[in-house]
Amino acid sequence: METEEPIDIEITDSIDLHSFSPKDIRAVTEAYLIEAYKKKFSIVRIIHGKGVGVQREIVRNVLSETDFVRSFKNAPEFSGSWGSTIVQLDV
Repeated sequence: METEEPIDIEITDSIDLHSFSPKDIRAVTEAYLIEAYKKKFSIVRIIHGKGVGVQREIVRNVLSETDFVRSFKNAPEFSGSWGSTIVQLDV
């Protein structure tokens, strides 16, 4: 069995989770938030998709458990509405 190598991705103020496996969403979200916090982003957008809401629920559970997350809400309609979450970080 081959071991998967870690993938380096550029940390910006937005991440689209569509390209990640559902089993990895929690870990990716946690890692992204830590890196965004280190880069001192005050607001980030997490694109989880609309679907049936499973990924949104995972993302929002992580957000509610993260000490440096000040608040989060649905993105405005022009930025993905309920398919994206806008997060305010304590930086």
